Amino acid sequence: MTLDSTGTLALAAAILLAGRFLNAGITPLARYNIPQPISGGLAFALIAAGLHAWSGLVVETSAVLRGPLLLAFFASVGLSADLGRLRRGGPKLVLFLCCVVPFLVGQNVLGTGLAILLDQHPLIGLIGGSVTLVGGHGTGAAYARIFEETHSLAGVMGLAMASATIGLVLGGVVGGPVAQFLLRGRAPIQAGAAAAATDEPAEPATTEGAIVTTCLVMFCLLLGGWMAWLTQGAPIALPDFLWCLFAGVLVRNLAAPMIRLPVSDASVDLVGSMALALFLAMTMATIRLWELAALAGPLMVIVVCQAAFAVLYGILIVYRMMGRDYEAAVATAGFIGFSMGAT
Repeated sequence: MTLDSTGTLALAAAILLAGRFLNAGITPLARYNIPQPISGGLAFALIAAGLHAWSGLVVETSAVLRGPLLLAFFASVGLSADLGRLRRGGPKLVLFLCCVVPFLVGQNVLGTGLAILLDQHPLIGLIGGSVTLVGGHGTGAAYARIFEETHSLAGVMGLAMASATIGLVLGGVVGGPVAQFLLRGRAPIQAGAAAAATDEPAEPATTEGAIVTTCLVMFCLLLGGWMAWLTQGAPIALPDFLWCLFAGVLVRNLAAPMIRLPVSDASVDLVGSMALALFLAMTMATIRLWELAALAGPLMVIVVCQAAFAVLYGILIVYRMMGRDYEAAVATAGFIGFSMGAT
């Protein structure tokens, strides 16, 4: 059974609606912030696996829209990178960055090492590393597509979605107990200080803001594609989606201020979230669970070990470097959440 681009888009819409109903009716899905396209996509994958086992039916979807939607999402990530807001983070943000960068290296070394020990392709270790755990479903899908094209790894897209989902759950489960352990005897920060540190409420998304954001995203796709073309043959090749992300950063912080074009954070979030949701729903529709059975066990071992590594690193490194106080404990819990879920 083959679907064209319109049929694939309709299937993605059905998956999103199914995910909405599942998250509303199954409490753990909402508690652990499982994205709706993942919830609905897993349900569709189970149905597709049952149909395949019963009748041999395989649903083939169109890939025409997946690429542009993924690039649009990463362009919106770049457009959301307000460097002025990052400057307001101050020394604490720089210190936190110094904690995170070595962890990313360790996470990938651990993942690839375990993959080799488990007699798997080393790239499976990257899929069970920062690509999906820190990167989340969007980054995992982007790199899975590259791994499929360059290394002919069958089923790697399904592994990426599984790793990102398991990591999201583990991060939510583990972060709370670690925070409770570190907060014993610590005095909370003053309410006034916490209120003073927060930003002003963001303006809601508007039709005009969404139109402007969509135009900027389209421009970022062209600019990112042009930069990718210019760097062809370079010693280090960067994926197209990273160039689109970089284009978004340039547009947000250089081009938009020069022409005095306001960029609405709420509209950027809206456009980016819609692009990612549709992309993930279309991606989940391509997963064939019967092809993943042999790799499920090794992947689970890798992700569980990654969770243990994140907890130890958070307690022994992040908590101490951030000051061993109440705020440091909260930062450590946040670190565990995004080191296993999504930044």
